[in-house]
Amino acid sequence: MRGGLIAIAVALAVPAGVGASAPVPTGAPVAVAAHTRVLPLQGGRNFRDLGGYRTADGRTVKWGLLYRSGQMHDLTAADYAYLQKLGIRTVCDFRDTRERTGEPTLWPAGQKPKVLSDDYTLDVSAMKLPGDPATWTHDHVVTAMTATYPQLLDQFNGQYRRMFAELLAGDVPLAFHCTAGKDRTGVAAALLLTALGVPRATVIEDYLLSNRHMAPAPAHPTGFWAKLSPEAARAFAGVDRRYIDAVFAVTDRHPGGTMGYLGSVPAEGGMTP
Repeated sequence: MRGGLIAIAVALAVPAGVGASAPVPTGAPVAVAAHTRVLPLQGGRNFRDLGGYRTADGRTVKWGLLYRSGQMHDLTAADYAYLQKLGIRTVCDFRDTRERTGEPTLWPAGQKPKVLSDDYTLDVSAMKLPGDPATWTHDHVVTAMTATYPQLLDQFNGQYRRMFAELLAGDVPLAFHCTAGKDRTGVAAALLLTALGVPRATVIEDYLLSNRHMAPAPAHPTGFWAKLSPEAARAFAGVDRRYIDAVFAVTDRHPGGTMGYLGSVPAEGGMTP
């Protein structure tokens, strides 16, 4: 798959200054482009364009080809009209069966892209903390989330591989998302930007943008959220550099780094139309 990743990088990035809009200098804070990066939608969550990032070899990721998002159940008619202009051809929906059934994406007739998803139940065993949720602290949640992230590499390697296969086949523009658009989607974006040659610091800054652009913890929580302290709720609802660092700790141990890991994970499984 390594040759395929190189082909994807060539297809999705251009030399600096050639057909690139508002490139972000290597190592510069992502906040410079944050106001243009987030799609101006009335509904949805954390819908962002991954274009504009500079790679280590001086190219720029193309705008308008790669999008990351949270659930799209709340998109309005105006939002769908906006997305239609973007020409999104493929959507990789990382949500499990219950999530997709509870908050379906209602694409208008004639506009629905190819949607890829798996029927499965999300494994959150690593996030199960002992005791009463009311006693959980911010640090408890951070520890649990940090333990969960490496498991996403295993549980979603088939779906992530399928996303790369779609890109290699040229099925772009492509959007990928989960429910909040921060964990499963955050790992996918980190792997993708790394494969494109974007420096680690920029990849992490993009990951952390979710803290600014996703839905906050409920103001009037009910159920599980009502049991949590505000600090614990914020840790669950947001992202932390330690979470994505735990993913890179796994991929960096591979002899070929992240690129080598992506080229060696099993190709079985994946998403079905």
